[in-house]
Amino acid sequence: MNIIYSLLAIGISLILGYAIHSLYSGLPASLYGMITFALLLHFRLFNAKKIEATIAFLLRNMGVCFVPAGVGIINHFALIQQHGLTLVTIIFITTFLLLTVVGIAFQRIENNDTSKPSMDSKR
Repeated sequence: MNIIYSLLAIGISLILGYAIHSLYSGLPASLYGMITFALLLHFRLFNAKKIEATIAFLLRNMGVCFVPAGVGIINHFALIQQHGLTLVTIIFITTFLLLTVVGIAFQRIENNDTSKPSMDSKR
């Protein structure tokens, strides 16, 4: 019964993600669905204990989802050979930039939080 509950929760989240995507198409619908799923769990609209076992199973078997991507890479191997170095360079540069920006943003947020006095220090 928990499997049906879990699949229903994931399905509802994905449908809501597609609905949000139709209104605001800035992100992929599946990402909106994941955000919706996280919010529904956070606000306890779904029971996380009932969903936990199914999610653990899906995470253990997630590698199956990457098989189509591997097939796509093999199908376009000549294109990857031709532009492989450029692709690798772009991936490394953008990853470095992303991690740098996230790190700097986190430090600024963390410094702003620590500079504010807490309620305990006023006593």
